[in-house]
Amino acid sequence: MANDDNTDLASSARTYWLDAGYSDGGVVRQVDYAKAATGLHPALQGIKIVDCDTHFTEPPDLFTARVPAKYKDKVPYQRRVNGVDRWFVGDRDFGTFGGNVIKADHNKLLGRLSFRTLDEGHAGAYQVKPRLKAMDDMGVYAQICYQNSGVTQAGSLMSLGDNELAVTILKIYNDAAAERQQESGQRLFTLGHLPVWDKAAMEAETKRCLDMGIKGFVLADLPERIGVPPYSDPYWTPFLEMCADRGAPINFHLNAAIDPGSMTWQGFGFEQTLTVASMMFSIGNAATMGNWMVSGLLDRHPKLKIGLIESGMGWVPFVLDALEHQFDEMLPKKAKSLERRPWEYFRQNFWVTYWFEKVGPKLLLETVGVDKVLFETDFPHPTSLYPGVQEHLVDTLGGYTPAVRKRVLERNAVELYNLPF
Repeated sequence: MANDDNTDLASSARTYWLDAGYSDGGVVRQVDYAKAATGLHPALQGIKIVDCDTHFTEPPDLFTARVPAKYKDKVPYQRRVNGVDRWFVGDRDFGTFGGNVIKADHNKLLGRLSFRTLDEGHAGAYQVKPRLKAMDDMGVYAQICYQNSGVTQAGSLMSLGDNELAVTILKIYNDAAAERQQESGQRLFTLGHLPVWDKAAMEAETKRCLDMGIKGFVLADLPERIGVPPYSDPYWTPFLEMCADRGAPINFHLNAAIDPGSMTWQGFGFEQTLTVASMMFSIGNAATMGNWMVSGLLDRHPKLKIGLIESGMGWVPFVLDALEHQFDEMLPKKAKSLERRPWEYFRQNFWVTYWFEKVGPKLLLETVGVDKVLFETDFPHPTSLYPGVQEHLVDTLGGYTPAVRKRVLERNAVELYNLPF
């Protein structure tokens, strides 16, 4: 395990959600839940809608309820500090529980990242039965779930200085994901986290996760930032081969390697900064896509499946056109050794998601590719498509044939994540 005293590693989870996001303020939007919670729209009947980006908050007892006896007092637990629920490992603060702007009464908090305590928010954020009820109300059949807190961030776990403990924490997280998948009746699919700093442990955990039904993995955009070799290094070859051979997608949720806050004007308030930064995090996945395309890795692993999540879809044609141009203008030698062009790599290896967009799905769906676009709500995060999910889907996809609607809302996700329906 890497031994790095860099304070960025120790604080990565602590800063996962800024404290300002939990401060007093924000505006509560009143929601007519009875009007919005009508289930599947008649125009979408026969479709099992898969929501490909949601967040399932780690329950307070996720780790303590499953911990081996030798680690009873060492795994993450929750403590309320100054009115805010936070994760701790020992006496070290590992940050808040993550984002949830859907209140217990179904109204929605705007201008903040979350409520201060877990119980102020919707129980479906961290409990299976209320989550399934919320999904039924939204007309969503299944969800691909991502973490909510930063307690499983690789950099923070590395900074513990105890490799066995760090690996154990991730195993517990993945075990809980598999249990949740079963408890939900194969409707909630939480993607796996891996001990990327330990090659042998990562490969063993990858196989274990796939064998117990985990449908894919979440990775960092730039592992070298935490002292792990870049994806171009042979260090990753067995992992990438395993994912490609088993058809398990690797997923990049936003581009967490960039710092959009540094791109906003000085003197902005929290809400102004959040507005611009949220947009830039999504668009940052264009860099993730470009890095993989110029690396040559997609020639060595042509069956590799890559999800660019919470990234939107409207930027894809522009970025691919730009990469096509730059392959000729900026990459004259390397491009000759690559087997495909940017549009071809995209068609073969990438999938993107949309949620709030209207222009993209209405005007660019066939350009991007009806088999390359997934749907998401980002429930229960800020910017989530809530309420009015069905109304938005009918607005954006209503002009297409039933076959196209089913392809975008169901079959693309089923095929990408190997879902059992």
